[in-house]
Amino acid sequence: MHDSACAALRGALLRYGRTGASDEAAAFIEFLDTHPLAFDRADRFGHFTGAAWLVSADGARVLLTHHRKLDRWLQLGGHADGDADLARVALREAEEESGLGDLVVEPAIFDLDRHRIPARGDEPEHWHYDVRHVVRATGSEDFVVSEESYALAWRDIGELANDGSIDASIRRMARRWLARKLA
Repeated sequence: MHDSACAALRGALLRYGRTGASDEAAAFIEFLDTHPLAFDRADRFGHFTGAAWLVSADGARVLLTHHRKLDRWLQLGGHADGDADLARVALREAEEESGLGDLVVEPAIFDLDRHRIPARGDEPEHWHYDVRHVVRATGSEDFVVSEESYALAWRDIGELANDGSIDASIRRMARRWLARKLA
């Protein structure tokens, strides 16, 4: 099953690369090909993570977390923990970190982001190969803050697109979302 999930991820990365992000997709494919433990935290160089661009039912807002470990406002998401189906990981993380039910994940990759995670405790500095999927809230939008967050907040995507105080990848995803809605 892991092989078929890896093949599916490779195909999704190739499709994403054809949208104009070929360099990013190629770096993720190279990591997939050269790291047999790419979906496991045991790979000390880095590992895949799944993240959710969790949008409201009307598509105007995104749910962000004030991340407890990184002390920044970010999208929801986390470690694959051996699961090569990163859309499923994104959905699981969105549910766990928000307490929301009735969420639906889109299978296509929405965004890729490779970033360094600083050393912490006995965990060395390493890379996260973050594969991001759109997750839609289709029911109640009343979230519950998990122990991984200081806070959660629904934020207007139009405002995030030009908010210089927010993480650059959040601005990029906000702009991508707005462009997609206009298309």
